[in-house]
Amino acid sequence: MTDAPVFDLYSTEIDADPFPYYAALRDRHPCYWHDRNGVWILSRYADVFAAAQDWKTFSSRAGNLIDELPGRAGGTLGTTDPPRHDRLRALAESAFLKRNVEHLAEPTRRVAASAVDDILRRGRFDFVADFSSRVTVGIIFQMMGLPASDHAEIRRKVVLSISTDKERRGRNEEQTRAFQELGEFIAEQVAARRKAPTADVVTALATAEIDGDRLTDREVVLTSATFIMAGVESLSSFMNMFALNLHDHPAERAKVLADWSLLAPAIEESLRFNTSAQRFKRIATRDVELHGQRIKEGDKVALAYGSANRDGRKFQDPDRYNVERRPQGHLGFGAGAHFCLGNQLARLVTASAMREFLGRIPEFRLTETRLSWTPSSNFRSPQALPFALV
Repeated sequence: MTDAPVFDLYSTEIDADPFPYYAALRDRHPCYWHDRNGVWILSRYADVFAAAQDWKTFSSRAGNLIDELPGRAGGTLGTTDPPRHDRLRALAESAFLKRNVEHLAEPTRRVAASAVDDILRRGRFDFVADFSSRVTVGIIFQMMGLPASDHAEIRRKVVLSISTDKERRGRNEEQTRAFQELGEFIAEQVAARRKAPTADVVTALATAEIDGDRLTDREVVLTSATFIMAGVESLSSFMNMFALNLHDHPAERAKVLADWSLLAPAIEESLRFNTSAQRFKRIATRDVELHGQRIKEGDKVALAYGSANRDGRKFQDPDRYNVERRPQGHLGFGAGAHFCLGNQLARLVTASAMREFLGRIPEFRLTETRLSWTPSSNFRSPQALPFALV
């Protein structure tokens, strides 16, 4: 490739609005070599979907984060391939889905109602700190059986664990240490459950068994960490993006307020339109020719889900946010073997929480014109959403 780079994983400008850059990739460089970081970026829907399905060619065993955390690869659902992945997923599903997620709808509504009560008393609020994080941390900690006193500190560690240092173009010591400390905290919880089992997901993971096969302590810790990171931050981030989409498109918000049956398709449209999970990494296990480029065995490959979801080759009028679209095949939860295990939980918690929020706060406005985004080479989410009641 001889022309100038059009995409940088560590650009704050791209964090703020990646979609024009994604369009340039799809149109001009659908298989783009990111020289400064040594990774290929696939941006068209057909290529991303095919790669996500083809784990034999695009492997996750070296980790799925572009800047991988030490000690994580090979021990989680997202960082293994079949058949090891199938074993982990079966054991995790037996623990995580032991009860239907529907039982969390009412607890979610109660936490959301309490958060809205506080917001209405103040008038101005940060949706991230005062609503989405409060809801998701509360529900995930309840599921995992973790002490409420640790809410703020664990969320801080989770946010640091998914972040990257834009100047260093990778992880810094604080971010790496936060993930290690999160693992140490969970290891203590697992050890406690071994001695005194309780009715929670950590216990279920520690005791999950299929035909005599059980998770190792390392697998229990890393799987628990994955659930906590996904629930505390990824779910919160999606809720933030959903609120932002509804704010930016008041006519679409009005449709949902007038017809609550549109809440579910609005969630799906937000997953397509502005997913927080923008990119995940794979490693090529063989040479691949794609769009005139040669991906070599051992090369890193980033699957740009955020770009694929805006590909006009798959979705008509892709840059329009349309709560009546009902987008089939969006990649907001990934695809293939690594399709998100918690997708039902994410949908239910988001629907329950946002029904409470929108029902009582139908009008809200941003009080700042420029948002600050979580620094990450994988994820995209506002660090704060300062709203005022209208």
